[in-house]
Amino acid sequence: MSRIHVCALSKISETVSTTQASRLLTLINVRTSVPRPDTIAPDDHLYLGMSDIIEPMVGEILPGEVHVRDLLAFVQHWDRRQPLVIHCYAGVSRSTAAAFITTCALDPARSEAEIAARIRSLSPTATPNIQLVRIADALLGRGGRMVDAVVAMGRGVECFEGVPFALDIPPHAAR
Repeated sequence: MSRIHVCALSKISETVSTTQASRLLTLINVRTSVPRPDTIAPDDHLYLGMSDIIEPMVGEILPGEVHVRDLLAFVQHWDRRQPLVIHCYAGVSRSTAAAFITTCALDPARSEAEIAARIRSLSPTATPNIQLVRIADALLGRGGRMVDAVVAMGRGVECFEGVPFALDIPPHAAR
């Protein structure tokens, strides 16, 4: 099995080092500096600049379809031989949505409700950004089941930084 590790910005270096991850997915405000660990090649790091919001706000960047399409393209090209680390600022909303989306995309037979329940069991703080999930649900043709699963999951407990977690993903199918 391959693994997706979710953490906060402050835990990137430690998580990449401990897990020997080969890819890094960043979902964070546009002007936030993210130090890419030396062990991650530039082409193996995707930086998606967006605000952690679910509806338009002046001066903020609403997560949009282009962000989700870029996320899906990035994870579809992951060979899954080494882990993937996904992070946002706190490791609570954008990163947990990205992990949920990635799992739905790479393990299409797996139930959305089961994935959401697994995330909740691993991280009581996880609160996936519903805007990202709505867009992915439509793009992946999941018929609202992704949104329903995240709504049923509910809001996580309040925190400054989320509880890091990891999800198993099936190995890449041979072509």
